[in-house]
Amino acid sequence: MTQAPPRQAPIQGGGFIARNRTAHPAALHPPYKTSILRSPRAALLSFPSSLSEETGPVFGQGLLGPLDADMITNFAAPGESAIGPRIIVQGRVLDETGRGVPGALLEVWQANAGGRYRHAKEGYLAPLDPNFGGCGRCLTDAEGFYEFRSIMPGPYPWPNGGNDWRPAHIHFSLFGPSFAQRLITQMYFEGDPLIPLCPILGGVTDPAALGRLIATLDMKHTIPMDSRAFRFDIVLRGRRQSVFENRKEGL
Repeated sequence: MTQAPPRQAPIQGGGFIARNRTAHPAALHPPYKTSILRSPRAALLSFPSSLSEETGPVFGQGLLGPLDADMITNFAAPGESAIGPRIIVQGRVLDETGRGVPGALLEVWQANAGGRYRHAKEGYLAPLDPNFGGCGRCLTDAEGFYEFRSIMPGPYPWPNGGNDWRPAHIHFSLFGPSFAQRLITQMYFEGDPLIPLCPILGGVTDPAALGRLIATLDMKHTIPMDSRAFRFDIVLRGRRQSVFENRKEGL
């Protein structure tokens, strides 16, 4: 009679499934030059999550305005709209078990169609769009679905190397039902030739993890003669967690 194999020890870490650290880029990735100074010099520490981290915050529908999820018009003058190809971004926010996360707050920001951000320290000389602010937010519904409208962001050069360009992307900051479920990430677009050339994305060595950063064209949700649609699902925690930019301390 053969002996049964020992049971695998349960993953520890408060009430959450631990992150899969091997899927995330190394903190030190020399082709991404600022990581040389920003990467930790000592071993990481992990602490159990606290009750307040697992139970807060709580967001309500009253936090959002009627145009928060429409970046085409939420900064535009009356009767005007942002310049550029119109897009719809939609998908689901999922927990570590694959269930939809209701009431998650998504905050998004991006460059305009010319690849320029609206902030004081912007160094790229592409023109500003007077009708595009570059930021918005939305809440997931009861099944974890979200949707917002925007314009396709443009690529832009950045002073990392002699000729480095960031692929077109949208930044996401989102909260699940607790502070421990916060994720900061970026969404890219399938087929962009700059993706394999980007030093930042070069740090994501797991092809599956890199694929989770790339939105796919979703013709079913495209609006004819108006907007293309892209699907981008986000997993907050667990072994299939979306690649995040947060510091790696904690779970």
